[in-house]
Amino acid sequence: MATAAQWIQGARLRTLPAAIAPVLIGTAAAFEMDSFLLFNAILAGLVALLLQIGVNYANDYSDGIRGTDEDRVGPLRLVGSGAAQPEHVKYAAFGAFAAAMVVGLVLVVITQSWWLILVGLGCVMAAWGYTGGKNPYGYMGLGDVFVFVFFGLVATLGTTYTQAGQINLASIIGAIGTGLIACALLMANNVRDIPTDIQAGKKTLAVRLGDKHARESYVLMLAVAILLVIILAPGRPWMLIVLLLIPACLMPAWLMINGRKRKSLIPVLKQTGLINLGYSLLFSLGLVLSHGF
Repeated sequence: MATAAQWIQGARLRTLPAAIAPVLIGTAAAFEMDSFLLFNAILAGLVALLLQIGVNYANDYSDGIRGTDEDRVGPLRLVGSGAAQPEHVKYAAFGAFAAAMVVGLVLVVITQSWWLILVGLGCVMAAWGYTGGKNPYGYMGLGDVFVFVFFGLVATLGTTYTQAGQINLASIIGAIGTGLIACALLMANNVRDIPTDIQAGKKTLAVRLGDKHARESYVLMLAVAILLVIILAPGRPWMLIVLLLIPACLMPAWLMINGRKRKSLIPVLKQTGLINLGYSLLFSLGLVLSHGF
């Protein structure tokens, strides 16, 4: 039976900045429209965190029963390592999804935007279908699309909408930016796992692109995400502080291009998660400081 520490490790806390980042940006965009609502922002953050934890446990379960994680390099996988029974991990995933739906329903009631129930159901179905079910789309190279749409566009724009009742250019640019960095995080993970994924028949985008092009795409996604803020600079001069992240991107970019050993890519995951969090903080700060400019 897995210990509490192993369950926490299995939740993959390092991935949680990817859930918080879009909520911060979406909230800052709402603030720019004089529509900041703290309680709604907290609820949106809880939904994002619970969905991320649910996705992590769901992936652990589904990859584990398929044998994808048998020769894994990186963080502990509960099922793949034999630390926990597959059914227990599946129930943990379902529990996180259920909690996310309950919190999301509270947000729907507050905003009276009942159509968001469909969005929430779509999020849960997409989260499970990533590696779960008979034909998981994560095994077909579509996982990056899921991450960009749900941990970029939906999370950011949904946060803005539940506070302001509308979206704006800043929220759209921020959604694209944080979505790209989340995809870069997934790409770093999948580049590391290319050998084992090929053996397991898991055709991630990294596998389809090949090692060289997959590594290059990581650098491209980071660069585009950061440079996008230039679009917002006219009228929002403080948005250029996001460019301060460029030095922080140099080391993980270098490791992605030059790190040949699988273990050398493990630090890139942590660094990319921190970049996403830093991006969201600087992006949000830029919007707040530029407000009323």
